[in-house]
Amino acid sequence: MRSQSHQPGTIRILDDVWLGANVTVVGNVSIAQGAIVGAGSVVTRDVGTFEIVAGVPAKLIRKRSDS
Repeated sequence: MRSQSHQPGTIRILDDVWLGANVTVVGNVSIAQGAIVGAGSVVTRDVGTFEIVAGVPAKLIRKRSDS
C-alpha cells in the first residue's frame, strides 16, 4: 500500500447540496448547486445542477426543479 502513488485532487461542493450518510467523493469532482447524493454512493464524476444521483458508482436518477 505504501508504494502506491497518491494523486491528490480537488473536491468542489457548491451551495444547497445534500449528501447522504457514508457518501464517498473521489478527487477532481464537482457537485453543483442543489444536487442530492444518495446515502452510500460513490461519486466518481461531476454532478450537475439540481441532479439527484445514487449508487456505486453514482448515476443520475432524475433532475429536480429549483423551486
